[in-house]
Amino acid sequence: MWSLVKRRWRIVLLGLVATLLALAITQWRAAIARNRSIPDASFQIAGNLYYVGSTGVTAFLLTGPEGHVLIDGGYPETAPLIIGSIATLGFDIRDVKILLNSHAHFDHAGGLRALQEASGAELWISEGDADVVAAGGKGDRSFGPLRFLGIGRFDAPRVDRRFPDGTTIRLGPITLTAHVTGGHTPGCTSWAFPVQHGGRELLAVNICSLTPLPFMSFKDPGSYPGIRGDFERSFRRLRALDADLFLASHGSFFDLHRKRLARTAAADPVAPFIDPTGYQAFIDRADARFREKVERD
Repeated sequence: MWSLVKRRWRIVLLGLVATLLALAITQWRAAIARNRSIPDASFQIAGNLYYVGSTGVTAFLLTGPEGHVLIDGGYPETAPLIIGSIATLGFDIRDVKILLNSHAHFDHAGGLRALQEASGAELWISEGDADVVAAGGKGDRSFGPLRFLGIGRFDAPRVDRRFPDGTTIRLGPITLTAHVTGGHTPGCTSWAFPVQHGGRELLAVNICSLTPLPFMSFKDPGSYPGIRGDFERSFRRLRALDADLFLASHGSFFDLHRKRLARTAAADPVAPFIDPTGYQAFIDRADARFREKVERD
C-alpha cells in the first residue's frame, strides 16, 4: 500500500515538474520572439560606427571606402531588420565585404546565412566556434538537455575563414582585433577597433558575453574542457583593454537604450557611449556572478 502511494506521488511530482518546465520554455520562447522580430532605430554611434541591431540583440556596422564590416547577425528573423537598418542609414548590404560574429549561439549567428547571401561577404569565425556555426548550431552543448529539442539550431552559413586569438582583420582603413574571450562559448570573440571622432581616436570594445548559462557546469570536465580557465582568462583579458566606447552583444549589457536617449540631449552625442567606468564595472559584476556559480556548482 505504502509503495503504491509513493509511486503515485512520484507521478504527480513528475507531472508538476513537466508542467513547470513546459511553462518556462513557452515564456522563454515568447520573450525570444519579441526580441528577434522587433526592429530598433539605427543610428550613428561615432565616426564610421553605426548601430543596426534589434531591440535586444546588437549588430554593428563599420563603414569604409573599400567596403563595410558587419558584426553579428542576430536571430534568423533579425537578418531582414539588419538589412533594412543598413539601408535606412544610406548604405547598401551589398557593400558589406566582411561578416563577423561574437559567438555561435542562434541569437547572434542565426541571421548570418541570410546576410551572407544578401551581401556576398566573407564570413570570419573563431576557431573555437567555427564548427558549431558551420553546422547551424548542431553540437552546441550550451543549452544542456534543451538542445535535444532543437533549440539553438539555425540555417548554417558558409564559414570562409577560421581565425585564432589575436587575429587582426583589415578592410581598407578599418582594423579590428579579435580577442577570444571564451567561456560563454569556446570561441566567444570580443572585438576591439579604433574609431575616429572629433580628431580623437577612441578604442571601441564589443564584449562577446561573460554570462554562464544555466546548464553550464564547472566541475571537471565541465561543459567543455577548460571552461573555467577560459572564463578566468577572459576577465583578465578584457580588464587589460583600455576601452573608451563600451559595446556588447546585448544592449542591456552596456545600457544601450539609456545611452541612446542621453545622446539626444548631449552637447556631444558620442559622450554617453564613452564609458570606461561602465565597461570595467560590467566585467567586475560578471566576474562576481561567475565566482558565485562556481561555488554553487
